[in-house]
Amino acid sequence: MAWWSFLRPSGGQQFDVANTHTVELTRRRPEISLTKQGAAVGNMRVNLSWQMRTSDTGGWSTERRSFLRRQVDVFKPRVVQAAGPAMVNVDLDLACMYELTDGSKGVVQPLGNFLGDLDAPPWIQMSGDDRFGGSSGETLYINFDKREEFKRLLVFVYIYDGTPAFDRTHAKVEIFPGSGPRIEIPLTEREPQARSCAVVLIENRKGELMVRREVKYVYGFQAEIDRLYGWGLQWGRGYKTKV
Repeated sequence: MAWWSFLRPSGGQQFDVANTHTVELTRRRPEISLTKQGAAVGNMRVNLSWQMRTSDTGGWSTERRSFLRRQVDVFKPRVVQAAGPAMVNVDLDLACMYELTDGSKGVVQPLGNFLGDLDAPPWIQMSGDDRFGGSSGETLYINFDKREEFKRLLVFVYIYDGTPAFDRTHAKVEIFPGSGPRIEIPLTEREPQARSCAVVLIENRKGELMVRREVKYVYGFQAEIDRLYGWGLQWGRGYKTKV
């Protein structure tokens, strides 16, 4: 065997793996079976984290802008610049639409205080609402000891307030099954006007629980995602209390 063969990925490699404990779902490899991983048991944790970061200015290189600016600034009065770059101010919310095998449907989300229940239907519970992009983010718990009760679950993220800027918040959704590797789905595509994103669909396929990357951005909110996936819920306008 040639020495360079050790540098090639294995032919059985199915996912982009950052390390032995992390699987990143991508467009090329969008699915993973929780059942085959032995991970469809206990409480699965779904976490959304993001950071408010400086806005991207883009444009020409610093050297070229500086040269041209020096030529023009001779004829312009000096402008006082604000100290520091602009910040992206955004409040992301994690949520989950559910459809159970008995036909019941609904949503678990911070907006409206629909926080769910881990020990009773829908067997899903939200930890709370993070409005500032803290290190812990927002977390959703799913009770897979009741896995036979689930038909499909759609985990999605929406921008409740602030600038539509998924590509500038370092947002990502991480799934921590009861066992097996952590699953990661970054939300870094440049969709400057998108207000919501369907992130991952969890389906019960004849007893096998599959996780499939979606990452579909929409320009509306929950009702638009509902229509995209045919959930059929009734939506109204909601607000959070001021902090």
